[in-house]
Amino acid sequence: MIARPEAGQRIAEALRRAPICAVLGPRQCGKTTLAREKFAAAPEGAFFDLESPRDQLRLLNPELALGALRGLVVLDEIQMRPDLFPVLRVLADRPGCPARFLILGSASPELTGQSSESLAGRVEFVDLHGFDLAEVGAERWPELWRRGGFPRSFLADSEADSAAWREGFIRTFLERDLPQAGLRLPAPAMRRFWTMLAHSHGQRWNASEIARSMALSDKTVRSYLDTLTQTYMVRQLQPWFENVGKRQVKSPKIYLRDTGMLHALLGLGDATELSAHPKVGASWEGFALEQVLRRSGPGGGYFWATQSGAELDLLLLRGARREGYEFKFSEAPRPTRSMRVAMEDLRLDKLRIICPGQALVDLGGGVEVCGIERLCEIF
Repeated sequence: MIARPEAGQRIAEALRRAPICAVLGPRQCGKTTLAREKFAAAPEGAFFDLESPRDQLRLLNPELALGALRGLVVLDEIQMRPDLFPVLRVLADRPGCPARFLILGSASPELTGQSSESLAGRVEFVDLHGFDLAEVGAERWPELWRRGGFPRSFLADSEADSAAWREGFIRTFLERDLPQAGLRLPAPAMRRFWTMLAHSHGQRWNASEIARSMALSDKTVRSYLDTLTQTYMVRQLQPWFENVGKRQVKSPKIYLRDTGMLHALLGLGDATELSAHPKVGASWEGFALEQVLRRSGPGGGYFWATQSGAELDLLLLRGARREGYEFKFSEAPRPTRSMRVAMEDLRLDKLRIICPGQALVDLGGGVEVCGIERLCEIF
């Protein structure tokens, strides 16, 4: 088992500030395990698994059942009971609210929409993903990159076991989770769409191309993309617009957020197959980008590109500072003309090139090479 103290601290802070904390993230990312740890440490409270028939019976009269509780009350898989949101609003508004509610669920449109509407001003959200570098140890980055951060995939006894778990997850996600999120599409067709996204990983979104391939409309494939984004499977990295006198790219870039799932959809089984695959550079870019965004805190980032070819993989706005990041699968990356243009046009305070290994080298002119193992040191 791998400890996750930072995530636990974020939940504790959220429960201190608000009567309700909603932990959102994909299935099997560790939400329930973390919630059980918080519950075990609480002096009093109750735990409800809303996929359990027994716990559903306990909540036949939810206001009566929950209203009598004190301490930490955990409601797991709350998207199964959307009728609980109005009840939680009433209970959270009680004077001196004797309970704190920790609600968990997949980030379905049903969950995020109803919780935002019913619990506005009463809930704080905490996003939880799979393991990151700080949790597993920076030296284990090759394994984390290859297998992804889902706990059962990363901790599997062998590469074959990890691959088998990911294949089972994909099947369950397509056949069960997406229909629950309101996406009515046959699983084989959805897998085809998801695989197309895997082959487009790290590229700009082209709805027309994918729509033609699937004989669907641009609007339909856009809705599929948004659903995968809302369920934390896909990241849409938005472009940064700035009046720099150049025509700029306006379509988002698409990344599968977990590289283990990316490799499963691409049919890559081990490190040898990954290193020889044409998408190895794009896979590295997505992996390193997710690790940077996980360390950088809330606010997200952007990419920047012009029609003339200048491009920056990631732009972070950290207070008054502007930091650029390039992700290169090379042991000795060097600055390029495109990077120099980005430094000048975007007025970057620092540009870091993230690569494999342990390097931390100042190249001068605000440019730095940083190995992935040193990433946690710079945030």
